[in-house]
Amino acid sequence: MTDTVSRSVAARDDSISVLDRVLYALFARHADASRHERDRRAYRGTDLRIGFDLFLARVYGASWAAMLLVAVPIPFLFLALPTSTLDGWVAFAESVVPFAGRLPIPRIPRLFLGIVAAAAVGGAVKRSVVALGGRYLGWIAAARRANIDRMLPGAVRYLHVLASGSDGRRTMLRRVADTDAYGETAVSLRKALNTAAMTGNINEGLRRVARDTPAENTLAPFLLKFREHADQGSDALRNYLRMESRMLGHQQDRARRRAEGFLELLAEIFIVLLVLPALLVIILTVMSVIAPGLSTTVPTPVGTTTLRGVIVYGSGAFIIAVGLGAASLVATIRPPDQTVTYARPETTVGMLATATTNPASATLAFVPLGVVASLVAAAAKSNIVDVVLAGYVVYAIPVGVVAVRRARLDGAKDRELKDFVHAISGHVSLGRPFPEAVEHVAREVELGPLSDDVADLALNLRLTSPNTGTDEDLRTAALDRFVERVGTPMAEQTIGLVIGALDAGSDTGTVFETLQSEVGRLYHEKRALRSGMLVYVAVGWTTALLVVGITVATGAHVFDGFAQLSSMSDLSGVAIDPRAVDLERDRYRIYVTTQATMLASGWFAGVASRGRYEALLHSGALVAVCYVVFAGAGLI
Repeated sequence: MTDTVSRSVAARDDSISVLDRVLYALFARHADASRHERDRRAYRGTDLRIGFDLFLARVYGASWAAMLLVAVPIPFLFLALPTSTLDGWVAFAESVVPFAGRLPIPRIPRLFLGIVAAAAVGGAVKRSVVALGGRYLGWIAAARRANIDRMLPGAVRYLHVLASGSDGRRTMLRRVADTDAYGETAVSLRKALNTAAMTGNINEGLRRVARDTPAENTLAPFLLKFREHADQGSDALRNYLRMESRMLGHQQDRARRRAEGFLELLAEIFIVLLVLPALLVIILTVMSVIAPGLSTTVPTPVGTTTLRGVIVYGSGAFIIAVGLGAASLVATIRPPDQTVTYARPETTVGMLATATTNPASATLAFVPLGVVASLVAAAAKSNIVDVVLAGYVVYAIPVGVVAVRRARLDGAKDRELKDFVHAISGHVSLGRPFPEAVEHVAREVELGPLSDDVADLALNLRLTSPNTGTDEDLRTAALDRFVERVGTPMAEQTIGLVIGALDAGSDTGTVFETLQSEVGRLYHEKRALRSGMLVYVAVGWTTALLVVGITVATGAHVFDGFAQLSSMSDLSGVAIDPRAVDLERDRYRIYVTTQATMLASGWFAGVASRGRYEALLHSGALVAVCYVVFAGAGLI
C-alpha cells in the first residue's frame, strides 16, 4: 500500500523530469514484483530521496540502455569478421562439444549467429545491471548500518544527560537529531520525528524507524526500549539510558577490536599484492632471455607492444587499483567521529586566503603549481610518466604539508579542550555560573592554541542577560560559534552536549561530570587510534622502500649481466635473441612499476595516518624518493 501511494505521489510530482516520467510509466510496474522484495527491504534501510518505484524505473532504464549499447554492434561485428575467424570458432566448438563433429550441422548464416549472440550478451548485460542496482541498495544500507552502530553510543550518552532535565522525549530526540556529529543516527531520529509530526504519535514514529532501519541489532531494539521506558516515567528512562550507554560502549569496544584485526589482515594482503607485481616484472625480464614468446608483438589501442610489455603495464595498473582499494578500506574502517572534514570557502578570494591553513582550499589553490611543474618537465624533454609525476609531486606535497600543519593544530586544540573542560567542571562544581566559570578560565588558565577561542567564548557569554528571556539563545549562539572556531569533531561532540543539556534544564553538575568522562574517552580513543595507525604508516613506507631496493639492485646488476650474456650469445654458442634484453627499455618499465608502487604505498600510509589529504603528502614524498634513487643509480 505504501509503495502504491508513493508511486502515485511521484507520478503527480511536477519536479520529476520528463525522462523520469517516461521511465516511471514504462518500468514502475516492476516495483511490485516478488523478485524485488529483497531490494524493497534494502531500500527501506537507505536514506534515498526518491521513491523505490522511481529508483527501480531508473535501474531498468539503465539496463535497457546498456543492453542496446552492447547488443546492437554485435551483428555488424559478425558480418565484418573474416571467414577464417568464424571457421576457427566453429572448429573450436566442434572440438569441445561431444559428437559435434560427427553430426550433420548445416552452415548457419553469420547474421543469424550475430543476432543470437547479441540476444544472449544483451540479456546477460541487462540482468547484470538490474542485479547491480539491487546490490547498490544493499551497499548503501550496509554503510548506514555501520555508521549507526558507530554513532549510537555517543547519541545514547547525550540522551542520558538530557534525561536529567525537564524536556520531554520528543524534545530530547530533536536535540540529538539536530546534532550532525551523530551521523546516520541523527538522520534516523529525524525520520522518526517527521513521522511523528505527520501521525501525531511519537511512538508510531519510533516504531516505523525501528522497523525500517538497517541497524536491526542496535538502533531498532534501542528505539523500542526507549519508547517502553519513556512510557514508564522519567526515572525509568534515565536508568535505562545509563545502562544502555554502558552496554553500547562495550559493544563499540568489541567492534573496534574486530576492526583492528581486519586492518592487520588488510595490511598483510596489501604487502603481498604490492611486492608480487614488482617481482613478476623482474622475473619476466629475466625469462625473456630464455622464452622468446614473451617478446611476441601484441597490438593495443595505444600502439603495438610486446606480451611482456602488456603484463608489465598491466601490473602497474593493478598496483594502482590495489592502492586505491586499500586506502578506501582504511578510510572506511576509521571511525567517522575521528575524521575531520574541512569546508572550502565559497569565494575565490576566501579560498586563496585560507590555502595555507585549510587543506580543502589547498587542493584547489596549488593546482596551478602542479601544472607549471608538468610544463617545466615537458620542456626539459622528460618522458610522459615523469611529466605527470613531476606535476603530482609539486602539487601533492604542499597540500599534504598544509594538512599536517592543520592536523597538528587541531590535535593541540583537542588536548587543550580536555584541560579546558576539566577546569570549567571544577569551577562549576564550586557553584560558579557557567559564563563566569568560562571567563575565569580564559583569564587565568593558559590553553595554548585554544586561548583565543576561549577568550572569544567568554566575551560572547558575557553578552547574555538573564533578565531579557533570551539568555539561552545567546548562550547557545556563543557555544555554537566556539565549536565552529575550534572546528574539530571532539569539540562538536563535547560542547554540543553542553549546549543541548543546559538548554534542556539538565543539572549542571551532572552535565559537566558526564562531559569530563566524554571528553576523556574521546581524547583517549583519538590517541589510541593515532598510535595504532602509525604501525600501518610504517608498513606502507617499509613496503615502498623494500620494492625500491629490490628493483634498483636488479636494474643495476642483474639486467647488466643478462645484457652482456645476450650480446655474447654468438661467442658462447648459447642461442639468445640479442633483442631480448634492452637495458633502457627494461629499466624504464621497472621504473614505471616501482613508481606505481610508491603511489599505492603512499596512499595507504597517508590514509592510515590522518586521511586523504595526508595521503597526498606520503605518496608525493615516496615518488620523489624513488626518482632520486633511480636517477642517482643511473637507471633513468
